Amino acid sequence: MRGEERERVVEVRRASKVYRLGTTEVHALCEVDLCIRAGDALAVMGPSGSGKSTLMHLIGCLDRPSSGEVVVEGASTSQAKDKRLAQLRGQTIGFVFQSFNLIPRISALQNVMLPMMFGAKILKNERARRARDLLERVGLGQRAAHMPNELSGGERQRVSIARALANDPALLLADEPTGNLDTRTGQDILDLFKALHDEGRTLVLVTHDPNVASQVDRVVQLVDGKVQRGGTDADA
Repeated sequence: MRGEERERVVEVRRASKVYRLGTTEVHALCEVDLCIRAGDALAVMGPSGSGKSTLMHLIGCLDRPSSGEVVVEGASTSQAKDKRLAQLRGQTIGFVFQSFNLIPRISALQNVMLPMMFGAKILKNERARRARDLLERVGLGQRAAHMPNELSGGERQRVSIARALANDPALLLADEPTGNLDTRTGQDILDLFKALHDEGRTLVLVTHDPNVASQVDRVVQLVDGKVQRGGTDADA
């Protein structure tokens, strides 16, 4: 399907983000334009301090722009109430982080179930079954009762991917998802992301690794808080 025919899942319109540290202003993003359409698989690349994580936070409704606009699923995050942003995060977006961010005192199964408690889609008596199905999906059906410290790094990342899928989000955001993994395990995780994308999910990977970026359809290059290339279908 041609890009212009696909729904716009995220639109970033001349968005800037300024942090104030005392009397100092830090311009993390400067008038960024970016369009992400349903079914895209893209990587956001750039050196440390280029604004990659800040852009992910804006796309993921974890923060609001200082100026400009970010529209997610038709809702402007600048104007939406906190409750609406929480709904978008919980029901539309799945997050995967470099450090896994699993809760250490509960099992893999319970970690995957946790997001379902805050979404309206999954009934209480269905949560455990769905969590087990998701762990099976990522190859960890036999490890459901294990605590995070009993799992390898690759296994913990698989749990975090299963957790990101808990509420069946259309958009997956992954921040350096292979950064703490060896090369072989990292490739296994990338293969899992590819399979999820092939199922129709929109995928955004934030990375500094050219190997990761080479395995998606489009690369958005950030330098000093500005998009150098890849912000639209035309210049991808």
